[in-house]
Amino acid sequence: MIAPPRINNGTRRVLLAGCLVLVALAVAGCSNGRYVLRPNFFWDSLFKPSPAIINGLGLTLGISVVAQIVGVILGVFAAMGKMAKFPLFRLIANFYIWIFRGTPLLVQLAFFYYGLAAAGIFKWPPITVGPIDLLPQVLAGIVILGVNEGAYMAEIVRAGILAVDPGQTEAAKSLGMTYGQTMRRIVLPQAARVIIPPLGNEFNNMLKTTSLLTVISVFELYNTFSVAQGTSYATFELFAACAVWYLLLTTIWGFIQSRIEKRLERGTTRNTDNDMGLRARMWGLRNNAGNQGH
Repeated sequence: MIAPPRINNGTRRVLLAGCLVLVALAVAGCSNGRYVLRPNFFWDSLFKPSPAIINGLGLTLGISVVAQIVGVILGVFAAMGKMAKFPLFRLIANFYIWIFRGTPLLVQLAFFYYGLAAAGIFKWPPITVGPIDLLPQVLAGIVILGVNEGAYMAEIVRAGILAVDPGQTEAAKSLGMTYGQTMRRIVLPQAARVIIPPLGNEFNNMLKTTSLLTVISVFELYNTFSVAQGTSYATFELFAACAVWYLLLTTIWGFIQSRIEKRLERGTTRNTDNDMGLRARMWGLRNNAGNQGH
């Protein structure tokens, strides 16, 4: 049985200080007659969430997961393109990374969703994926977030690939393995140990970045609370509850990421063991190649 994660004293102090600040602000506002605090909106949003909040929460999680997957795939191709010997591949990869890392995500969302449609260049269509109907703005949000994330993942993947001993690539070439086979079988599996920790941080950031999709009218978690406070005027309570929901999502993912990293650390062996494992793996590939030749 896995023991529950522990919160250190420093984290407890930070959380306690944050709660005290919020309470002090609320009390100060109420005492000055500027705001009437209605705690039921806060507690109901957390423990009795409406269907709209549940849908917003699910949409936030779904968009985050799919966009992160798209980002990882694009990041792998962009990293390989940036390291390619063919100049055209390097040019395309560098241009892609330059554009999407050099412009704000908010501007990208507005340009690719509103700008292209206004110019008559492209209009996002609704699509159906199995039982799920994706609205145009949801599809646009997934694609734009994924493409933006791919530009950042490219550098992370490239750093992971460069961390692998170049001698292993040379050994794979000596066995007659192609570049693609070398990447799939030798380099990327070992680079994953370097890539996964920052990848987890990127997903943590993705969970929060989905709140920017409110600019293209996606009713994810933040937009749901924004609309609710506009009709109830419980601005402090509902935005505080929204912050707690995001904090809950990122905290849960932080625990999951910690478990994944600890499992990877257990799977990591000493350099001598890595060398022996590599030689054994190469020997197996050599035998397989010989058997196929016969």
